[in-house]
Amino acid sequence: MDFEVTPRVEELRDRVRAFMAEHIYPVELEMMRALDAEVGPGTPYPEILVEIRAKAREEGLWNLFMPDERYGAGLGNWEYGVLCEEMGRSPAAAPMAFNCSAPDTGNMEILAEHGTDQQREEWLQPLLDGEIRSCFSMTEPDVSGSDPTTLQTRAELDGDEWVIDGHKWFTSGAVGASVAIVMCVTDPGAHPYARASMILVPTGNPGFDLVRPVSVMGHAGGPGHCELRYEGCRVPATSLLGERGGGFVIAQDRLGPGRIHHCMRAIGTAERAIELMCRRANERETFGGKLADKQFVQDFVARSRMEVDQARLLTLNAAWQMDTKGKRAARQAISMIKVVAANVVMDVLDRAIQVHGALGMSDDTPLAWMWRFSRMLRVADGPDEVHKVVVARRELHRWAKRAEEESSADGTGAPPTPQPAKA
Repeated sequence: MDFEVTPRVEELRDRVRAFMAEHIYPVELEMMRALDAEVGPGTPYPEILVEIRAKAREEGLWNLFMPDERYGAGLGNWEYGVLCEEMGRSPAAAPMAFNCSAPDTGNMEILAEHGTDQQREEWLQPLLDGEIRSCFSMTEPDVSGSDPTTLQTRAELDGDEWVIDGHKWFTSGAVGASVAIVMCVTDPGAHPYARASMILVPTGNPGFDLVRPVSVMGHAGGPGHCELRYEGCRVPATSLLGERGGGFVIAQDRLGPGRIHHCMRAIGTAERAIELMCRRANERETFGGKLADKQFVQDFVARSRMEVDQARLLTLNAAWQMDTKGKRAARQAISMIKVVAANVVMDVLDRAIQVHGALGMSDDTPLAWMWRFSRMLRVADGPDEVHKVVVARRELHRWAKRAEEESSADGTGAPPTPQPAKA
């Protein structure tokens, strides 16, 4: 493993940093307010962001996440992860500025990999060009989101049309989106992991009902996390994305890179929190000295630095495994970083808020909204608890298999006798 950035990635990182310093940080809060005020049906981005996105595209800082050079920068997962960390310093605004925001990134990846030529022309190209936004519609209110084998939304083939009926929520980005990728049951009698398919649904279709943006920690603006109902929603049979019954395979193709992106952005958020914490500690005086001189603040800073550097290396390792061994071989590493990065960013943000005192609770610094934005990472793309179970099961299985091999090797059929530890 060699995580020394290549000259190309270093140059892109420097350009992303410079772009953010000039165009994003100065209007960050204004952009977020504009997202809430202006995004709606037919308006995927507010005017201020449209202008910034045009500048990013002109400068070649566009679709950097796409590994296929036909569609984007052609970077590996760990290479893009380096850029993703920079974008994570302003996690709500910067990814949108570079056309690298979820759920569009994952949707573009699976359209490129599994879409037909017609689907790529109709939906992928406008997404790549930044003309439209999309949403991903999987989670349902009546079943556990961490167990998608229980999904209830149905799609039945009626002649040359799919008819979709079901209830979804937390469909992120649905407000202002032009198309939804819907995970729905097409073969209810099949194996649990072959029951579901993905279908492309234009949001203007009859039977597509956006009920409401769900209020998340007091916020229901912008592209939203929406409750939807599909009621007799008809789309052509050609709207099937990939193979019938292939929904779970496509979902895994989508989630692997997406988790890397989330984790590296979280590390970027944590890095900015460390910067803000240190600046505050060096400037603020209390009880006759700088906050930076207080041992508990030094402990905050030291732990934050160690935890973030560990999380970064673990995440880059997972991305490297994806690049060199494939998504399946990297599953264990991806589950681990999903837990680690999501918890590290919350711990670091909490310490930074504490060092800022009451100011940290306000929106006069980015810390409070970054905390609100980041908290969902411990739930999205699989909650911590599910990933921990997965990590534990794989680890236990590995050692059970090792014991079985050792038992077979000695010819007794019995597990090896434990040897006393040497003094």
